[in-house]
Amino acid sequence: MAFLDCNKAMDYLSTYKEKDGLSVKDLMNSKVNGGLTYNDFLILPGKIVFTSKDVSLDSKLTKNITLRTPFISSPMDTVTESDMAIKMALSGGIGFIHHNCAPEEQANMVRKVKKYENGFINDPVVISKDHTVAEIKALGKKLGFTSFPVTENGKVGSKLIGIVTSRDTEFHEGDQDPIADIMTTDLITGKYGISLEEGNRILMESKKGKLPIVDDAGNFVTMLSLTDLQKNQKFPYASKSPHSKQLLCGASIGTLDVDRIRLAKLVEAGVDVVVIDSSQGDSVFQIEMIQFIKSTYPKLEVIAGNVVCREQAAELIAAGADGLRIGMGSGSICITQEVMACGRPQGTAVYNVCEFSNKFGVPCIADGGIQNIGHIIKAIALGASCVMMGGLLAGTTETPGDYFYRDGKRLKLYRGMGSIDAMQKTHQNANASTSRYFSQGDKVLVAQGVAGSVEDKGSIVKFIPYLFNGLQHSCQDIGVRSLAALTEETAKGTVRFELRTPSAQYEGGVHNLHSYEKKLHN
Repeated sequence: MAFLDCNKAMDYLSTYKEKDGLSVKDLMNSKVNGGLTYNDFLILPGKIVFTSKDVSLDSKLTKNITLRTPFISSPMDTVTESDMAIKMALSGGIGFIHHNCAPEEQANMVRKVKKYENGFINDPVVISKDHTVAEIKALGKKLGFTSFPVTENGKVGSKLIGIVTSRDTEFHEGDQDPIADIMTTDLITGKYGISLEEGNRILMESKKGKLPIVDDAGNFVTMLSLTDLQKNQKFPYASKSPHSKQLLCGASIGTLDVDRIRLAKLVEAGVDVVVIDSSQGDSVFQIEMIQFIKSTYPKLEVIAGNVVCREQAAELIAAGADGLRIGMGSGSICITQEVMACGRPQGTAVYNVCEFSNKFGVPCIADGGIQNIGHIIKAIALGASCVMMGGLLAGTTETPGDYFYRDGKRLKLYRGMGSIDAMQKTHQNANASTSRYFSQGDKVLVAQGVAGSVEDKGSIVKFIPYLFNGLQHSCQDIGVRSLAALTEETAKGTVRFELRTPSAQYEGGVHNLHSYEKKLHN
């Protein structure tokens, strides 16, 4: 057999009329291939000319909000409350706090996230010199922090005369003594108008816990905290508001009239973005809610959904949605497709909705069916900007609820918002699950989700970095330097795909072993 000159291999490659694999358009031709989900295809590798650390994971959440990572925690009552939202934001993503609770409770959870980390603390708790040591100790237990600036009249804008910290009160035995007897008066301060960078520099050099900011007359205006500076260094990708430097926080609402009252409380608490939570988002109720939000709170970002078709997306985009949420019946605890015979395979849904919405600059969230890093990269290749995770985060330390043991395993409850358990809770206290499935007036509830349990996964402080590094390596294998480039090169046809038969899926997993341990990260 005669062989061609090896030096001419690249030249010979150009004689092939077609590239290996399929374009995304050919892959997602449902008339030929049917509806596809993430396990039904693979992305073909590209050329590696950069390190994985060079890969950017910056992602658009809405028209006006960009995250450093594409990770979002779902607004489910067994997934996202304040602890999860805080850790998600610190890790570069965002959490959406569920509304299967009283409006005041949800607003307080948002407020807790917004107060967790600040740039300039513009509404600090201020005390007067007449407060007693006992009062300050009680205030510290109630609020969760123990340092308070002291002004002449106990208000912001009054002359700063001292500061009291836990070092002053912790071992002081005279609980009825006035703070004026023990407060620190030798203060290092910053001048009003100072930049955040300069204020942080003074904090580091002074080795103090707080830096009060005063005007030319010595009146207290605002404050910086050393703990916030330390958080900045520990979590460099943290998602923050560009104006307040507070952590970003999202929340879910429904489409009922009472949700307008809930929304007002969330806005007052400082929420950055809301998602209108519905299993089927193409409704007159949701369109009216979007229009209400845009007319009442024009600066508030609104994510609409859920949708799986272009026609649904068009309605919500026209109403003013800043982002879309894609998925119907694809979650691990969702049975909508089974019970209602309505929905769409998630891969096909993501591709079709994103291909349409991206023409209008409206980012999309792939919600449901995300089981691993590979599913995340596939969702983004199909056009999504971010992924919303429920089951993948369930069982982590930050999810609501207590651990319990069964069959020697440490477990946590995880349930769908369409489960009977979740909907019965809302009949007693709120309206989240029943209104999400248009069931608030039903005497007989029809479940569209299940309740179950998942194993302990540890803290997302370790789990999210695993996802982050995995996505970087996946982009490196594909040959793209960013998630944005992945979407662009896919649309151009540069990134190619291959369908997987059931045998190919079996081959791509662990097989033919007597036993094994699947440890995903250290």
